[in-house]
Amino acid sequence: MRSTVRLRILITCGVLVAAGVGGWQLLPSDVGSAEPISVGTTDEVTSLDPAGAYDAGSWAIYSNLFQSLLTFKPGFTTPVPDAAEGCKFVDAKLTTYQCTLRDDLAFSNGRKITGEDVKYSFERILRIKADVGPLPLFPTLKSVTADGRLVTFHLSARDATFPLKVATGAGSIVDKDKYPADKLRAGGEVDGSGPYVLKEYKSGDVALLEPNPRYKGSIAKVGGPVRVKYYAQSEDLADAWKAKEIQVTHRQMPPAFLSTVDTNDGTRVTEAGSAEIRNLNFNTRPGRPMADKAVRQAVASLIDRPAITTGAYKGTVEPLYSLVPQGFIGHSTAFYDTYPEPDPAKAKKILEEAGIDTPVTFTFAYRKDLTYAAETNEIKRQLEETGLFKVKPVEVKWTEFQKAYAKGTYDAYTVGWLPDFPDSDNFTAPLVGTGNSMHNGFSDARIDSLIASTQQYSDRSRATGDFKAIQSEVADEVPLVPLWQKKDYVLSTDSVAGSQNVSDGTAGLWRLWELSWI
Repeated sequence: MRSTVRLRILITCGVLVAAGVGGWQLLPSDVGSAEPISVGTTDEVTSLDPAGAYDAGSWAIYSNLFQSLLTFKPGFTTPVPDAAEGCKFVDAKLTTYQCTLRDDLAFSNGRKITGEDVKYSFERILRIKADVGPLPLFPTLKSVTADGRLVTFHLSARDATFPLKVATGAGSIVDKDKYPADKLRAGGEVDGSGPYVLKEYKSGDVALLEPNPRYKGSIAKVGGPVRVKYYAQSEDLADAWKAKEIQVTHRQMPPAFLSTVDTNDGTRVTEAGSAEIRNLNFNTRPGRPMADKAVRQAVASLIDRPAITTGAYKGTVEPLYSLVPQGFIGHSTAFYDTYPEPDPAKAKKILEEAGIDTPVTFTFAYRKDLTYAAETNEIKRQLEETGLFKVKPVEVKWTEFQKAYAKGTYDAYTVGWLPDFPDSDNFTAPLVGTGNSMHNGFSDARIDSLIASTQQYSDRSRATGDFKAIQSEVADEVPLVPLWQKKDYVLSTDSVAGSQNVSDGTAGLWRLWELSWI
């Protein structure tokens, strides 16, 4: 077939409490020992240990190698059982959440999975507290207990979003006999119970995944083996596609390539509405240039988003004017309302009234990539042509970049954000709450209180007002500046089926099991 498939996914937020019984045993692949389908990506796996990473590349592979108690079906916002028979809140306060584990589960190494393994997996996250780990997702989790197959989560405060967090990569169940209790597991081995097993792994290069015959859960069938090939930059990925080294690509092809892709050669393009966003984050620690709110507000007054989206990104992304993206409950245009157009006079006045000497000099870090370099240069141009700022760009490899901004090395840095679960909470607590995953030193009692308020409602529509209030506060305090919201693109050859289901742009899952040869 020589056609372009354009899939638009409506993102909505529904009732969050998951319950039920059921599941599937993984059926043997129809293709048996067929040649693996090669999938290319520029995402990077920073750790194979689920307690040690909170990034898109690592979580993508986790969703194939590990199981969580719950998971998300494509296009749905309410989690369904995977390793669990069912889960539910058992108190009206939404502070006690229980899951009953399936009784027929085993790790890929053959050991039976118990409730103690689930308890151990969550306790490791709380205990290890990795700098770039998933701990920011669980600010309300006090403790976990296990009694046979019954696992109980004890929360410090009402949190209706907890089931969604359990369904993410942070909820990956690991073998307590293989993963150290107080440190991350080193090396390239994985002991999980997901639909695939890791047969070969070379960091930054390749991961060979083969169907796991012991898997039992929500997935009925996998298409066959998959070879994931990792590329350092978008241009490298495009070159591999042109050379026919890969049959599927997902995250990130160069914008110039996507805007001119030729579908007459058998290329299939799935374009899905996505909740992936990108923000300019500020290090607000005392003594840094961005510690003064006036400096951050001045930057926000100067950012020209359309120039970024049409220039560096060739129209493959859309301007974003708030913390919560379009399609999610409570989305507003708080930054547009406060800073409707780039306004050098307004920025100058803000700095003068605060007694800030100009030009303000600051470091601006970004992940090494040609597209991100173009984005950074455009922002640098916008700020420096006013004479109010002097920007010092710093280009860094992803693993080094992630660790460095966590330590507060840079004054400003751009980071993309792909949601872990389809709820507006995933854009508030992890990004602007105290102890957030951006490690920017920002803390605001009013925002923290509003975040806690949004988490109390099972009917998420009731949190709309609080989400809008959070966005207004963020537009005033400016711990970050939203830049754009991305569309999700998956390319495949006409020899592969299922590529349209690899991602729905909302849940952070990479459904490689959907792929099969035609």
